[in-house]
Amino acid sequence: MAGRSVRLTLCLAPLLLAGGWAMTNRPVVYEGVRRLVAADPWWLLAGGGFTCLNWVAASCVRQGALPDRVPPGLLLASQFAAGAANHALPAGFGAHAVTVRFLRARGVPLDRATASIGLYSLAKSSAKTVVLVVLLAASPAWRRLGELVPDGRLLVPLAAIAGGALAVAGVLLTVVRPLRRPVTGLLHSALADAREVHTRPARVAALWGGAVAMPLLQGTALACIGVSLGLELPWAHMVLAYLAAGTAVGAVPAPGGLAVDAALVWTLVTFGSPLALATATVIGYRVLTDWIPLLPGTLMLSALIRAKVL
Repeated sequence: MAGRSVRLTLCLAPLLLAGGWAMTNRPVVYEGVRRLVAADPWWLLAGGGFTCLNWVAASCVRQGALPDRVPPGLLLASQFAAGAANHALPAGFGAHAVTVRFLRARGVPLDRATASIGLYSLAKSSAKTVVLVVLLAASPAWRRLGELVPDGRLLVPLAAIAGGALAVAGVLLTVVRPLRRPVTGLLHSALADAREVHTRPARVAALWGGAVAMPLLQGTALACIGVSLGLELPWAHMVLAYLAAGTAVGAVPAPGGLAVDAALVWTLVTFGSPLALATATVIGYRVLTDWIPLLPGTLMLSALIRAKVL
């Protein structure tokens, strides 16, 4: 009963937070929804196509991070179902849990399955950073992002918290021997698998090519939503806004991506978008990429569990 209550609370938390924000910003939400209803359906359809390609890219990264070969069709289905699980757990834990269960059902040992999650996360974050740096170097819009950088008074406590967390982790690994042994084994397995996959050109192409494609596809889907609403921002600015917002608050463990959505609205406004139009773009992006696939993703998750794929 306690676990069920926690899961229900986690599932309802994004809806309650979004509802509270909508109640306090009713005029902005009304104007955004009105613009979204009148959006160009063909650009919305194009955004849906790029969203589907993002699941394909995620499947490529998952396969590239694993030496073992898994069925591509079932892997793609598991990534589609993993999107529904992300609404219940923060920071991508839902998708990782579904992927680990899928790999375990395919006969992959637990340490290798967990190591592939680490390599997937590392490749995804590294490629996203590279794409962000390239866009910052190629676009003059980076000057406007200076308004979004927090001042030193906020950076000092954040650095202190990060340093404290690393120090606590180091002490625990040094003092607690039962904890040190599995962590050390996991690191050895992760390094061995990383070396093995990088000796295979097909795995390297799938891992890093898919990791670079994912942020570009997500940013392009956002740009399609913006164009359908009449948002006159260049494609590079839209992708840069998406990457900057995700990098700024991507580590905040909020289910449903609410922190990223708030930062994305503010970033689009900083780039020159009206507040109502930026809100409509972010609402449309979230509806298209998360809420519309939620029901079929949940049904797919249930079907995979019943078929013992998970």
